[in-house]
This record gives sequence, C-alpha cells and structure tokens, in this order.
Amino acid sequence: MKPDPKRTPATPTLAEQVGAKASRKLKARRRDTPVVWFGLGMMGLIGWSVVVPTLLGAALGLWLDKHHPGGHSWTLALLVAGLTLGCLNAWHWVSKEDEAMHDEPDEKEQGDD
Repeated sequence: MKPDPKRTPATPTLAEQVGAKASRKLKARRRDTPVVWFGLGMMGLIGWSVVVPTLLGAALGLWLDKHHPGGHSWTLALLVAGLTLGCLNAWHWVSKEDEAMHDEPDEKEQGDD
C-alpha cells in the first residue's frame, strides 16, 4: 500500500480533528460565564475606555480655549490626544484579555486522573 502523497505527517487525521473540536466544545460548555455576555461586556469596557479620555480631553481643551485663547485650538489638540490615549487604553485591555484566554491551561496540560 502506497502512502498518501497529499497527507503529510503534520496533517491531523479526521479522528484527531473531531477529537479536538469535541474537546473545545466541552471546554466552552464548562466555562462559568456565557461567552456572549462576556463579549458584550468587553465591548462596553472598550467603548468607555475610548470615550472617557476623549471627552475629558475635549472638555479640558474647551476650558483652555475659553480661559487662555491663543493662535491654535486646544480643543482639537486635546481631543486627538484623548482619543489616542483611549485607543491605547483599549488596546491594553484587549491584549490583556487575549493573553488571559490563551494562557488558560488545557486539559492535556493538566493531565486526566
């Protein structure tokens, strides 16, 4: 019997693929928090982490423009600075959650008793 040229040793068999999908499904069912609600909560957290610094920057810029008028707009400059700070903050939260998701130990690593 000839070896299949399409299948390399790194390609998982059908049984391995089914087993991997089944273990992922069981792992998802064992989670304490529903994934949909977690995702919506994370979207809210990311939204507020961008909106709050942006609005604070705009408010501070308006105050500076009113009390210390000059040749340039503090409002626009601080609005962009707040937006940048908010986006960096959101990126931090997303990368932290992504790292936490990928650091969860699998059942293979824990060992079955």
